[in-house]
Amino acid sequence: MTLKFTHIYIPAMLVIWLGLFIDSTWMTQYISYGQGITNILVAAVFLWIFFQVSKVTRTLMFFGVFIAYAGEVTLSLGLGMYTYRLENVPHYVPLGHAIVYAGVYYITKEPWIRKHQQAIIRTLYPAMILYSLAWLVLANDVFGFICMLVVVLLFKRMPETKLFFLFMFFMVVYLEILGTHYQCWIWPPVWFDVFNWVPSANPPSGIGVVYFAFDAACLLGYKFLNLKKWRRFRSIQRAQLSNAPT
Repeated sequence: MTLKFTHIYIPAMLVIWLGLFIDSTWMTQYISYGQGITNILVAAVFLWIFFQVSKVTRTLMFFGVFIAYAGEVTLSLGLGMYTYRLENVPHYVPLGHAIVYAGVYYITKEPWIRKHQQAIIRTLYPAMILYSLAWLVLANDVFGFICMLVVVLLFKRMPETKLFFLFMFFMVVYLEILGTHYQCWIWPPVWFDVFNWVPSANPPSGIGVVYFAFDAACLLGYKFLNLKKWRRFRSIQRAQLSNAPT
């Protein structure tokens, strides 16, 4: 049976929304252990999805958790790029990265999405640019706009990634707006809270660009440990792209 995004990931996104609400600063006036509850909720969702996806996706999710944790420690705790409410790296965050990654993968496999992918790209691509431009004008979000321009440059070099990363871009928008609204984490007003010449919104509009690096790291790990399976996986991807409607 083909795994459907609507059956799995829409409920998962609702649970993640609930988890972020529970970890919000507003909830701290009622419970002091909201982050622990969210950790349990997201871990349960992760396991629920993990045991229903394909072996390839399961492996990528496994790598994704460790890669995301290393990235969070480096960027948040080490470099101060953003700060979580308790100034830690919540356990639900790396798990959430892997859930989002797998979720977007399955969105792009939906038959309706694949059938209309060119129309979707023609809609989401300008929407991404307009969204970042609006944040630049209304919130002086120079950092987010630069991130969006990097996405555009990457699309020039890797046009076959547009569908996947446009969905990823707006999935990250959804999560970042929720997380910052509930003050689960906060982005400083300038890049790394150091470079005053690069002002940033909270959240920066184009921060989904980091998923290019996340995707590359996950695929590199999978390739390193599963070279034969990786070659078969890539051949399937190429076949899907060549057969996609235009």
